[in-house]
Amino acid sequence: MSQNITRLFDFAYHQKETYNLSRAFVTKYNGVWVATSSEEFLEKANAMSRGLLRLGVKPNDKIAVISTTNRTEWNIMDVAILQLGAQNVPIYPNISATDYEYIFNHAEVTHCFLSDKELFDKASVTKEKVSTLKEIYSFDDIDGCKSWKEVLALGKDPSNQGEVDALMAAVSTDDMATIIYTSGTTGLPKGVMLSHKNILTNVLASTPKLPVEAGKTIVLSFLPVCHVFERMLLYLYQYNGISINFAEGIDKITENIKEVKPHLMSVVPRLLEKVYDSIITKGSELTGIKKIIFFWAVGVGLRYKPYGRNGWWYETKLSIAEKLIFSKWREALGGNMSTMVSGSAALQPRLARVFTAAGMQIMEGYGLTETSPVISVNEYANEGMKIGSVGKVIADVEVKIAEDGEILVKGPNVMMGYFKDPEKTASVMTGDFFHTGDKGEIDENGFVTITGRKKEIFKTSGGKYISPTLLENSLKQSRFIEQAMVIGESEKMPAAIIQPNYEFLREWARLHHEPLSNDNADLIKNPHVIKRIQKEVDKANKRFAKWETIKRFELTPEIWGMNNGLLTPTMKPKRNEIKAKYIALYNKIYEKE
Repeated sequence: MSQNITRLFDFAYHQKETYNLSRAFVTKYNGVWVATSSEEFLEKANAMSRGLLRLGVKPNDKIAVISTTNRTEWNIMDVAILQLGAQNVPIYPNISATDYEYIFNHAEVTHCFLSDKELFDKASVTKEKVSTLKEIYSFDDIDGCKSWKEVLALGKDPSNQGEVDALMAAVSTDDMATIIYTSGTTGLPKGVMLSHKNILTNVLASTPKLPVEAGKTIVLSFLPVCHVFERMLLYLYQYNGISINFAEGIDKITENIKEVKPHLMSVVPRLLEKVYDSIITKGSELTGIKKIIFFWAVGVGLRYKPYGRNGWWYETKLSIAEKLIFSKWREALGGNMSTMVSGSAALQPRLARVFTAAGMQIMEGYGLTETSPVISVNEYANEGMKIGSVGKVIADVEVKIAEDGEILVKGPNVMMGYFKDPEKTASVMTGDFFHTGDKGEIDENGFVTITGRKKEIFKTSGGKYISPTLLENSLKQSRFIEQAMVIGESEKMPAAIIQPNYEFLREWARLHHEPLSNDNADLIKNPHVIKRIQKEVDKANKRFAKWETIKRFELTPEIWGMNNGLLTPTMKPKRNEIKAKYIALYNKIYEKE
């Protein structure tokens, strides 16, 4: 561990002393990008710490910070809270008011800082039901809500800075820094307790993996900072003197990429799928020789192997594809994009191949909230990339495979435990080893591959084991399929409940002169639509043994999302909720009506 960096807020001080960036954090307000320097950032963080003290905040108080999009204010609050020895409780903006109430009460939140009116309306409903919650403050100016500027103003007088400094000095590397509530595919959210050391060691071990250049690399941040993946990366960027630009939201991501021209960003596989689908759609609209060249280049990209392993003739073709097609892809993504770090779900190998072939290397990694999060990651340098794997284990972390195939992890990144739940904590630990719940393998070169989710593997009535996530990932490679949940536990066969990609489906229907109903329920009754989706299911089935394949499916008219409780914040299907909502479709598939 670095001698000077033992707590998370030390990264901000390190950045000021080492790099003193003029554009440390950049957020867009009312159409204008506003930069905050390293120095100004710390001035505001200290003013906020002083203001929090004057509000009565004490060490070990829990303060909720919720933001619809990533922004500079979130990071100022983070340092301000942590250097007092209090804990930052980040919360997903899209969860329900009921979940807010549960988390506020469970964590005993004393103050809440949030970004906008929509979140205030949701959080304020809970205020009367949370006895510990003293006040809510907003980053945006909202009628009826106190402004975070009031707390900054309260801290303008520096006369209690000595008290801040004393509290900061008392914070130990082993102290709890944060409680992150994970909403799993089943059950109530669990509060993962992470210490300064947990996240900090993960930052230091991940740093050598990322191809960044201090003072020169520009990043765009848009994945939710309430998730430890993006949060850890924000600390890593601070440590390495990198300018952080915050996207306005997923709907503005394309526009923001063109404005910021980032070299690097973190992504989730679903975003890469959408970018790829968009590129392919545009290519499909070409005609003649341009269309032929476009799809020839895509074909070259899909056969990519790292380190020139396809031989000189392939590399020659790749060079031509680069000049004619791939350079235009990069231009569409700002012109500077060279690296995308992918996490939170399995990435289709074809996406890793085609984007890396196009000069935008994909670093797929693996981790959990409980491991702060990185366990392993691919890197192009040092022969550290193997497409289809999640890379090699990072420094100071140990992985072993249990007899039943489960991945077990030991290291300084493993959580302190689940907040107020010693029994649940004990159930996932064997000595110092954390049980991930994932099944995997490690090859002779140290590359880790995920083979399934232990708890989600089920048996059919014929005694055959099914890994639903592998089937679901195969189905979602189709542009027609947005989400899928494989069912069949204790039933005679695997089947699937599928949410089509309605945007793409309507485009297909328009091109094929099918009736274009505005009602999703009518569209999915069209026999030609059902036949077309069957073709996609048949294609996905080819990757699996006959007993594993999807025998039947039903389509849902609703879009699955966090707002209707069908997806977790990391976009995984909530199995119990989906089955309950679509029990009629389930019964129809298995003829239980």
